[in-house]
Amino acid sequence: MTHRPRRAAGAVALLLVAAAGCAGQGDVGAPPAAEFEGNGVSVAVRLDRDTGGAERLRVTFRPQESGFHLYSVDLPAGGVSGLGIPTRLAVRGGLAADGAPTADRPLRTVSPAGLDVELPVYPDGPVTLTLPVHRTGEARAEAVVSYGACSEGRCLIPVFDRALGFALP
Repeated sequence: MTHRPRRAAGAVALLLVAAAGCAGQGDVGAPPAAEFEGNGVSVAVRLDRDTGGAERLRVTFRPQESGFHLYSVDLPAGGVSGLGIPTRLAVRGGLAADGAPTADRPLRTVSPAGLDVELPVYPDGPVTLTLPVHRTGEARAEAVVSYGACSEGRCLIPVFDRALGFALP
């Protein structure tokens, strides 16, 4: 009988450690509604609700090589002095945006060698954009993304207006 409480306590402790390991990882849990791998970046789309019932689309951009970052959603459409590819997220079909996308990572700036320009980027690695949305009545939706990934030494071919379609639950 003395072993059962220990086993139960051990199982509870294991579950707590597993849950703690998943905390703060917005893309853990339900499978993505849509996925895409293109030009060195994996993209995963998820639709969820907050505790108040408001829906939001979460899109995680994950460079496939270490040392690569994505440009900010705040970068102007043509970049700064023609440099940089802004990260963009829009929806169409069964979803409409209720605001602008926000990122889960802070901005930093990079200054390419020999150029007098500062470009707003996210830290190297994955970044998740969150877009508040509402349903329009259609059964399918599309997340439309644009992005460019760069390291200190090279940039990958950018992706423009890639639609990722999915059925709405």
